[in-house]
Amino acid sequence: MLLRQPTSVSEAQECLAQGAVPVGGATLVWATWQRDGFPDLAMSLRGLPEATAVEPESLGAAVVLHRVDDRVPEVLRRAAGSVGTGAVRRTATVGGNLVGSSLRCLLPAALVLDARATVLGPDLPYETDLAEVMAKRHLLLSLRWRTPLISGYRKQPAEAGGPPPLVVATAVHADGEGRHRLRVAVRYGYDVLSESTGCDAGAEDALGALERTDVGALPAGARDVVREQVADVLGTLAGR
Repeated sequence: MLLRQPTSVSEAQECLAQGAVPVGGATLVWATWQRDGFPDLAMSLRGLPEATAVEPESLGAAVVLHRVDDRVPEVLRRAAGSVGTGAVRRTATVGGNLVGSSLRCLLPAALVLDARATVLGPDLPYETDLAEVMAKRHLLLSLRWRTPLISGYRKQPAEAGGPPPLVVATAVHADGEGRHRLRVAVRYGYDVLSESTGCDAGAEDALGALERTDVGALPAGARDVVREQVADVLGTLAGR
């Protein structure tokens, strides 16, 4: 297998045109390659500046998870820190987790940040929403978002080999007109749902609004965790 590491978007597009298979840390494909055979040509984005940035409002797809630190919002940092073991986090990438993994541990955090994705199109990179990235499995270059006022993340314990653990991500954003909006994303099993509501009237009002969405259809135990996480993040915001 020949591994290419392009240093520009145009080089990356050339690699794709030549049939290169995009890889990150290869943590999710290595076993498959060993079983089915390795591709002739692979491509890593770790030499591409757009894909390796770690900034307060952007994160590159080729960044390995252990590099996701306090330069980014708490919800995203804690999500990255909860993935696998230390050895996995030193190899697995942001893009691999979001696009290549069925667990998508970073997706709830990205959703509550209202993140937009920059992907590599056939001609030029372009920006799109996360729903399109997930559905079409685009080659992700980076994520961008607006810094929230506050954010939080909770991942419930789970037994090894069992179903994926419940994840609840929250963030509060200012809308520029003195109002605040709460965004909540929940991973339940392999499904991820996201909702938002105004939160200036307090936690109980916001939770009542969420109960009328798909969040309200979750099992009681999951709804309890959502309530606790929402109360915690709004309480912390009110105390500032």
